[in-house]
Amino acid sequence: MSESSVNRVYLTLRQMATDFVFKPGERINETALTTKMNVSRTPLREALNRLVAEGFLTFVLGKGFFCRPLSPNKILELYQLRCALETEAVVRAIENATTSEILDVVNYLNEVEKSYVVCTDLNELLRMDEEFHQKLAALSGNEEILKFLAITNERIRYVRIINHRQLRDQKGNSASDNTSMSAHRVILEAVRTRDTDGAVSALRNHIERRSEQTVELVRVAYSQLYVPDD
Repeated sequence: MSESSVNRVYLTLRQMATDFVFKPGERINETALTTKMNVSRTPLREALNRLVAEGFLTFVLGKGFFCRPLSPNKILELYQLRCALETEAVVRAIENATTSEILDVVNYLNEVEKSYVVCTDLNELLRMDEEFHQKLAALSGNEEILKFLAITNERIRYVRIINHRQLRDQKGNSASDNTSMSAHRVILEAVRTRDTDGAVSALRNHIERRSEQTVELVRVAYSQLYVPDD
């Protein structure tokens, strides 16, 4: 099987794991997957092992592969990891990024805000939010931070979608969270003025505000996974 075909299997399985198509703690049926995806056991195992390394799945010797658990403690740990990665990135960004590079992100935020405030698609809102944070982290010039941040975002995406849905339901028809957009501006302004303490503080407060809701978000996640909406 070609490398592109192996990668296709990996990407398909990673999306299934991200969306919890496999239920938390569920044993992965390799035989069923080989039939469903029309692939042999070797590329499937390669993809599954890669997903274990990235934290989407777990492996138990003699028992096989399992979907990762979904617990408040695990989600909180991932938010803490995200916070550590992004705050380190913003420190490096202030040290390393040029004024022109920072202004490119300012211009991006100015442009995307027009779509953000009127968007009603939860997945698109989350995509725009993640894209801003990735662009901000990219100013650090550290590719390893970017790689691990992308994986961390995928591992918490399911509960973040639930969080956006709750915000939408609280506000009625609007799905966007303008407080999030305002926080982005505060963070970015601190970066623009090379205010390291201000940028780190604003970024940490922005992320930790979400992490405080982990218990409720996981409870809702389980209710949706096992009693899905009609």
